[in-house]
Amino acid sequence: MTKFIIQNEQLMLQRAGKHILPTADEVYRSVIEEVQIWEDVLPGKISAPKDITFSRYPASVKLVVEQGLVDGVPEIQLAYFINTNKIIKNVSPSLNEEHFIYEKVWYPIDISSTLEVNEILDEIGLVVGEISSLRKFLELRQLASENIFIEDNTSADTISALSFVQTKKTTPSGVLAELYPYQVDGWNWLGFIVSEHVGGILADEMGLGKTLQVISVISDHGDSKLTPVLIVAPGSLLENWYREIKRFSPNITVIKHHGPYRTGDPQELYKYDVVITTYESIVRDNSLMLMVDWGLIVIDEAQNIKNPNAKRTIALKRLNRKIALAVTGTPVENCLTDIWSIVDFVMPGYLGEKFEFEKKFNNDIEGGVNLEPLISPIMLRRKISEVAKDLPKRIDIQQAISLEPDEIANYEAIRSDIFAEYGKSATLVALSTLRMFCSHPNLLDKTDFTITSFNKNNMLFSKFQRFDEIIEEIISYKDKVIVFSSYTKMSDMIKNHIKQKYKVFVKCLDGRLAIDKRQILIDEFSKTSGAAVLVLNPRAGGSGLNITAANHVIHYNLEWNPALEDQASARAHRRGQTQPVTVHRLFIADTVEEVINERLNRKRELTDVAIVGITGQDEDYNDIVSALQRTPISNKNQ
Repeated sequence: MTKFIIQNEQLMLQRAGKHILPTADEVYRSVIEEVQIWEDVLPGKISAPKDITFSRYPASVKLVVEQGLVDGVPEIQLAYFINTNKIIKNVSPSLNEEHFIYEKVWYPIDISSTLEVNEILDEIGLVVGEISSLRKFLELRQLASENIFIEDNTSADTISALSFVQTKKTTPSGVLAELYPYQVDGWNWLGFIVSEHVGGILADEMGLGKTLQVISVISDHGDSKLTPVLIVAPGSLLENWYREIKRFSPNITVIKHHGPYRTGDPQELYKYDVVITTYESIVRDNSLMLMVDWGLIVIDEAQNIKNPNAKRTIALKRLNRKIALAVTGTPVENCLTDIWSIVDFVMPGYLGEKFEFEKKFNNDIEGGVNLEPLISPIMLRRKISEVAKDLPKRIDIQQAISLEPDEIANYEAIRSDIFAEYGKSATLVALSTLRMFCSHPNLLDKTDFTITSFNKNNMLFSKFQRFDEIIEEIISYKDKVIVFSSYTKMSDMIKNHIKQKYKVFVKCLDGRLAIDKRQILIDEFSKTSGAAVLVLNPRAGGSGLNITAANHVIHYNLEWNPALEDQASARAHRRGQTQPVTVHRLFIADTVEEVINERLNRKRELTDVAIVGITGQDEDYNDIVSALQRTPISNKNQ
């Protein structure tokens, strides 16, 4: 009888004309009429089975996206829906069927749903089965949020670009470093993003080596042409990017486009694999940057474009690019529009226009939950606590900071003034004064030097800006941090800035605090719920104290004696610490601070290979002379 119904249904469709599709109700009535006619013509010969009933209400066909059981790669299935109840047959239904029988009930199929599903598959270029393309999956997931004929059952937090990587490589070629397992995953993730020409956000927590992962994909990204690559970062990080590329991938040619030495010829930029520049230079030289067809644009500290109306954001989004990557530890700082602006750069149009986004996603927890399925496939975000087993117990980050041209001029002016006044006796005076300048120019009495006056806004100094970026990310994770500074005035500047901007627990521990009150302060710091900052002088708080509540240490200025610095770091990195400790060491490139850093590294290497007695007098003097001869040139093309 089932065969009879199908045949008569086909006859009915033929009589109706192939181009005139009946409704489900018309199919139902026609089949019932056909059965009655044949029963009248051949009484007793043909009858409908008594165990099958006919439903007047149609079933719809929908696309159902499920997560694959073997490798996690999502796949498309077809399903029948009766009202809101889903029925997936053992064999996926055909898009050519006009009815189906389920549990002895004959259902007509809503042909409009079949047409809609066919149209969706044709539009995206997909077929039923495994989805091998991230870009196509994203298009499907995007449609699922607004189309009733798609049901997305994939997990928002497990489907990422890594799910699509069939063959994972283990070592990037051309990179002189051994990557941790999670960094290998990050490099594979970035490589797949690049191969798919899909933008992505690398949002690992600070200390997990985002820079190295990006360098790895630039060095080894497969067969597609990626150069020229543009890296956009805050000015203080240009030198760090330049040095990391030279250190890990010396075969990559790189130039810094910044300051008075930047070129005005786009052909000059094509000579290099990588061009590093600042957000300000993107605005200033936008017409130049528009003349280059960038293979890849990477924006570091991508929260700098969270404001979609800012000049830097608008200028960046104008640039021609095949692929874009955003690097940030804080993708959302204030509201969901922050992440919209970043995604709009790496994947223009993916989240719609700003007004559409804000209408669809409320700036609350529910809005974040609804947004996550769209964001999670293109954002890789790991925390130290999640990959701690792969990490050493202590992570040292040396941060070389670039000075702006006016800051370099002031540094040179101070050195000239001191030598003009003190002559051969200038060494120790100059060393002390230049170290203070490298902490912050506002520590100096400007009436003593022919330098440009600095604004009372401490954020106008490059080193303090970078410090603030680090602090902001640490606080966003609700972590605790110890900051070491040698100067009381600098400690107060740090404390007041954090208290005013972040409104978290922050206090100073230095010679001004009585010894018997120091442990009380540490206990208060340790018991504070969430983020907290303790600013210490390395001589007052550098030994004898146990501050394992902190999992970050920042050396705002480096000490001349390596033992003093190491004792200070050991306040957090000691027995009883249950988390990896990240030690941030800040120094300004090509100044007295870099010579101090080189001295510290040299002395540590020496103690690693031998135990010897050193008077240090001649060596110390040579280091001082070398420090005073170092000229800041970090903004020149190198």
